[in-house]
Amino acid sequence: MNRLTFLKRTAILAGAASVGVGAYTFCWEPHWVEFVRVSLPLSNLPDSLVGKRLVQLTDLHIGPEVSDDFLKETFAAVNRLAPDFVVYTGDLTSYDGDHCPQAQRMFPHLPKGKLGTFGVLGNHDYGINWAQEEVAEETAAIARDSGVQILRNSAAEAAGLQIIGLDDLWAEQFTPEKILPSVSLRKPTLVLSHNPDTADLPGWDGYRGWILSGHTHGGQCKPPFLPPPLLPVKNRRYTAGQFQLTNHRKMYISRGVGHLLQVRFNVRPEVTVFTLQAEST
Repeated sequence: MNRLTFLKRTAILAGAASVGVGAYTFCWEPHWVEFVRVSLPLSNLPDSLVGKRLVQLTDLHIGPEVSDDFLKETFAAVNRLAPDFVVYTGDLTSYDGDHCPQAQRMFPHLPKGKLGTFGVLGNHDYGINWAQEEVAEETAAIARDSGVQILRNSAAEAAGLQIIGLDDLWAEQFTPEKILPSVSLRKPTLVLSHNPDTADLPGWDGYRGWILSGHTHGGQCKPPFLPPPLLPVKNRRYTAGQFQLTNHRKMYISRGVGHLLQVRFNVRPEVTVFTLQAEST
C-alpha cells in the first residue's frame, strides 16, 4: 500500500467513525433510557413500606425538543413496574411561548404511584428567564388535574411517607424556612429539590435524610474518565448519582429523561427506581 492510498483509506475510516459517533450522540443515546436501581434507606420507616418501590422522574422537558413518542414509551416502561410512589423533581416542561396544549396532551400520560404521586417545579417550569409565575401556576394546575400533587415549599404524606417539596432556586422561590420548621422530621421523610445547589444553602433546620434532585442532566456529554465540561451548578461535584452531604444528609441526582438539545454522550437518560429500606441504627 503506497502512502497516498493509506492516507485516503485513513481519511475514509475517520469520516465513517465520525458519522457513527455523531449518529450515536444525536440519535441513539438521547433515547436509550437506563433504569437505575438504588436502595433508599429511611429512618423510622414502618414495616408496611419496606420494599416498596419509588420511581423518580426528572427533567422531562416536555416541549419542542423532546419526542412525545419517546416520553410515552418511557412512561409505559415505568407503568410496567407498577411503582408504589412516583416523584417528579422539576423541569416537567420546556416553555416555548405556549406550552399549555402540549402539557395538557402529555401530562395525563405521566406515570402515577399506587400510594402517591408528587412533584416540584424546576426553572424551566417558570417560563422565560425563570420569572413567569403565571407559567408556573399553569404548569402546576395541569399537573394537579393529571394526578400529580405539586409541592411548592410544602409537604404531603402518603401511606406514612412524608414528602417535602422545595420550590426552584433559579426562580428565586426556594424558601425551605417556610416548611421545614413546621414538619415532624421524626417521620420517614424525603425532600424533593430540583437544583442540587440548594443542598449547600442555609435553611435545612436539622434535616437528616435524603434529597432527590435533577437539573444537571449529568452534563449530557461526558468525555471518558473526565468530568462533564458543562454543568448548570455552582458546586461542580454535583453531576449525577449519590452524594454524602454535611449533617448526615444524602442526595441523589438523576441524569433525567429529557434534554434541552437532542445530544447525549456517555450520559444516558435515566429513570431512577428506589427500593425503600429501613435505615439501620
